[in-house]
Amino acid sequence: MDTLVARYASPQENFYSADPFSTDDDIESSALRPVKPPATHTFAVPPIPQPSAFLRAATDDSQNADCPIKLAHGTTTLAFRFKGGIIVATDSRATAGNWIASQTVKKVIEINDKMVGTMAGGAADCQFWLSYLGMECRLHELRHKRRITVAAASKILANIVYSYKGMGLSMGTMMAGVTPTEGPALYYIDSDGTRLKGDLFCVGSGQTFAYGVLDAEYSYDLEVEDALELGARSILAATHRDAYSGGSINLYHVKEEGWVKHGFRDTHPIFWKTKLEKGEFSNVSTDF
Repeated sequence: MDTLVARYASPQENFYSADPFSTDDDIESSALRPVKPPATHTFAVPPIPQPSAFLRAATDDSQNADCPIKLAHGTTTLAFRFKGGIIVATDSRATAGNWIASQTVKKVIEINDKMVGTMAGGAADCQFWLSYLGMECRLHELRHKRRITVAAASKILANIVYSYKGMGLSMGTMMAGVTPTEGPALYYIDSDGTRLKGDLFCVGSGQTFAYGVLDAEYSYDLEVEDALELGARSILAATHRDAYSGGSINLYHVKEEGWVKHGFRDTHPIFWKTKLEKGEFSNVSTDF
């Protein structure tokens, strides 16, 4: 099985090798042929004795205010377990410092048809490693003839990012899935290799505002519609107070049959509906 997986999981050799029937006229075009990538997923690091210390000095603005590279990021993502599965909710704003780069970012990454992950921190880091994790989960299924558990998948991701600890990764991700052996399972993994199992997590610059709503209204016995409403209301609170969160509210319901995407919801009509019907957000006046 490993031989078969390796055969179809790697690029075909003849794509990168020269055409055996090529003529001298094709020599110039051969220079445009792509170079075969290495088999291992390792990245180039600075050619110095302690690359992690160098990268920390260049990017860690909490320790060095004059560092040349300041990684500015902000978001709000959350997930919580309840009797009907797991609710995953995120905003959709991407920022680069004080600049709003996008209002339509999809911060929920579908690892397979029954498991999802969230993005917080560096967008490139989260997108790459969660996509790579999806490949590893598929290879696990082919080798062992069974779907990988959320616990095993989260452990793979934690081990990968731990090997790059101190080298500039910026990740705070949650993994959510429902399996027959685990039930609803929710894990938090960050770029330091931390891996935590829990019932409720919020990640990002707007997490304190989302936690305020969740801590007041969360219950494991919520119905599906109430759970979806709680997820949306928590993200709404973060987008109202946190400058680095905004755009739309993206909702997923993860259950044993698979995840269900409830799509993007614009925060503007939800805000005014909440304000006018429930009397919340009292700091905003309706008198114009």
